[in-house]
Amino acid sequence: MFQDFTGRIRRRFAIQLDGRLDGGALVLSEHFLFDDGATEQRVWRITPIGAGGYSANADDMIGDARGAVRGGVLRWSYLFSLKLGARRMRVRFHDTFVQTAEDTLLNVARVTKFGFELGRSTLIFRRQP
Repeated sequence: MFQDFTGRIRRRFAIQLDGRLDGGALVLSEHFLFDDGATEQRVWRITPIGAGGYSANADDMIGDARGAVRGGVLRWSYLFSLKLGARRMRVRFHDTFVQTAEDTLLNVARVTKFGFELGRSTLIFRRQP
């Protein structure tokens, strides 16, 4: 779901995520289905850099995400070209990933513009057998 800065839920969505290893990188394909029937696809390429560090890029990103795992939590930040109707807005995502169970990953991402929080997305990923 995506909540605006007041906490109001603005959009709900489901994601099907498929991953594969390609050389030293993890390639993740995200297929979004939004509550209004809209769909979206994003492909991530995630590469380890150094001890506990990661770099990632995706279709709508501006540059790369950079981050690291500390205390079992992955945090990274990146610029993103967010589609809003017929136009795009440049925003920054501040992602935090926490493994909450053997097969479950929680992702909370703050979305900011000029340092002000516009909202946050909350995703729960569950590995399918």
